[in-house]
Amino acid sequence: MALVFDIETVGEDWESLDETTQKNLAWYLEQSSRDEDEYEYELKQVKEGLGLSPLTGFIVAIGVYDTEKKQGAVYFQAPNAKLQESVMDGVKYKPIGEREMLVQFWEVAKHVNEFVSFNGRSFDAPFLAIRSLVHDVKPSRDLLSNRYLSMQRGCAHIDLMDQLTFYGAARFKKSLHLFCRALGIESPKAGGTAGDDVAGLFKAGKYEDIARYNAGDLFATAALYERWRITFR
Repeated sequence: MALVFDIETVGEDWESLDETTQKNLAWYLEQSSRDEDEYEYELKQVKEGLGLSPLTGFIVAIGVYDTEKKQGAVYFQAPNAKLQESVMDGVKYKPIGEREMLVQFWEVAKHVNEFVSFNGRSFDAPFLAIRSLVHDVKPSRDLLSNRYLSMQRGCAHIDLMDQLTFYGAARFKKSLHLFCRALGIESPKAGGTAGDDVAGLFKAGKYEDIARYNAGDLFATAALYERWRITFR
C-alpha cells in the first residue's frame, strides 16, 4: 500500500506581522527595486508568498489517500464554521485545527511504509515537519531521509516530481497539471481552482472548497503514481 499525501497552506496576514518581521522579509527590496512601482510590485509578491513558508504560513488542509483501498481523508481548518464530518467518493472530510490535523496525519503515517507526493520533498514534507515543530507534535516518519529511492531508509517517499524529471535532469516546465494533461488524467485544476486561490477561499470562508480541491490533488497524484509504477518500477 502507498499513501498519497498533499497539503494546502495559507500565509499570515501581512498587517498582523510585527515591524521587525516585515523588515526582515522585505529588506532587500529597497536595494533591488529600480523605482516605486517595482518596489510595490515586489512587495505584493512577498505578501502573497507568505503561505509558501512554514515560518509565515500555516496548513489549512492535509489530505491522505490509500492507493490500494481507494479511500482517504482530508483534514481541514474551518474556523468559526459549523461544519460536520462527511464522506464523499471514498474520502472522509473532517474539520479540525492545524495541530489536530498534524496529530492525525502522523498517526496515519505511523502505519505506512511508502509515501507518494508531487513536489513533496521540496514543499509538503518540510512544511509538515516545521509546523509539527511549532505545535510540539512529534513526526512518526522521516519523509526527508534521502532524495534517492535506493538510499532511503525506514520508509520510502516517492516524490513524483523527482521521479518524472529524473532528479532534475529533465529541465522542461513541469507541474502536476501538465503531467496530468499529457497523460489524460483529470487535473485538480479542471474545476477552476488552483493553489493560488486557496488563500482567497480561506479568507472567504469557503473551507469545503479547499478540502475538495485538496482531494482532487490526491486523486490526480494517485493516478499519476499508478502510471509511473507500471511503467518504471
